[in-house]
Amino acid sequence: MQYTNLGRTALKVSRLCLGTMNFGPLTPEAESYEVMDKALDLGINFFDTANVYGWKKGEGITEQIIGRWWAQGGGRREKVVIATKAYGDMGDWPNTSRLSKLHLRRALDASLSRLQTDYVDLYQFHHVWREASWEEIWEFCEWAHQQGKVLYFGSSNFAGWHIAQANEAAKRRNFLGLVSEQSIYHLLRRQIELEVIPACASYGVGVIPWSPLGGGLLGGVLQKISEGRRAGEHIQKEIERRRPQLEAWEAYCAELGEKPADLALAWMLNNPVITAPIIGPRTQDQLEGSLRALEIKVTDEVTAKLNEIFPGHKTAPEDYAW
Repeated sequence: MQYTNLGRTALKVSRLCLGTMNFGPLTPEAESYEVMDKALDLGINFFDTANVYGWKKGEGITEQIIGRWWAQGGGRREKVVIATKAYGDMGDWPNTSRLSKLHLRRALDASLSRLQTDYVDLYQFHHVWREASWEEIWEFCEWAHQQGKVLYFGSSNFAGWHIAQANEAAKRRNFLGLVSEQSIYHLLRRQIELEVIPACASYGVGVIPWSPLGGGLLGGVLQKISEGRRAGEHIQKEIERRRPQLEAWEAYCAELGEKPADLALAWMLNNPVITAPIIGPRTQDQLEGSLRALEIKVTDEVTAKLNEIFPGHKTAPEDYAW
C-alpha cells in the first residue's frame, strides 16, 4: 500500500479510502466485517462513513456496524483513520440537521457513541449550509478539538470559494481550518478542476473524490452488459447518452491491457492534489482488485488520450474567459 499526507497535515493515510456506504443496506454486517478486515490486511487505513449512512433516519446504521467491528479488538480502532460526516436529517425536530453549533455538538456525540470511540480523526461537513456563519462553525470545532473529540476537520461538496471563505475565517482565529474536501470527481464529471482543485491546492486541502467510477459507468459497463449483466434504468439512460465516449474508453483500456476501473483510479491518483479516491467494494474480491490502480503508470501520452475522450477544464477563469 502507498500512503500520503492528508492535505497539509502530518497525518498519513492510504492512497485508497474505503467507503462504507454499502455497509448495512447492501452488504450484510458479517460481510462488512470481512471487507474491513481485508482492508487492514491490504494496508488500507483510511475509512469514510457518515451519520446518515444506512438510510434509517437517526439510526446511523453504518456507524453502528463500524463500532461493533472495532469492539472486536485486535487493534482495529488504532489502525483506522476514520472520517465521518454531519449535516443530514437525524430527526424530525428543528436542530436535528445542518450545521448549527447545537446540532453539530449533538451529532458528534451521537457518532462517537455509535462508533464506540472517544474521538474522530476527520470530522466532515457533508454540505454547505449558508445560514451558519463560519464563526459559529469554527467555535464548535475549537470546542470539539479542545475536548479531544475531533483531530481534523474537512468539508464535502463545497465550492472553491466556500473552501477559501472557511479557511480565511479559521486563519483569523489561529485555527487549522479545513484540511480535506470530499467532492464528486471522475473522468465524466470534471467540474472541480475549474476552481475546487485550485483552491484546495492553494490552501493545502487534500481532495478525497467520491464516486470515482461514475456510478459504475467507468468500470467497464459496456463489457459487463455484453456478458449478460443488467443495469438499472438510470444507468441505461447514461450509457446511451455517453455511448461514444464509453466505447472509446473501453476500447482504449483494452488496447492498454488494463481494466477500466483500474485505469480510472490510476488517472485520478496521478494528480498530486488527490489524497485518496473513495472505493466502495461490496466484496473482498472487489476490494483487492482495486490495488492494481496503484501500480499503473499514467504517462503524458495516456493523459492526453484520456483528455481527448473526456475533455477536462482549464483553471478558471482561463476555461471560460480567454
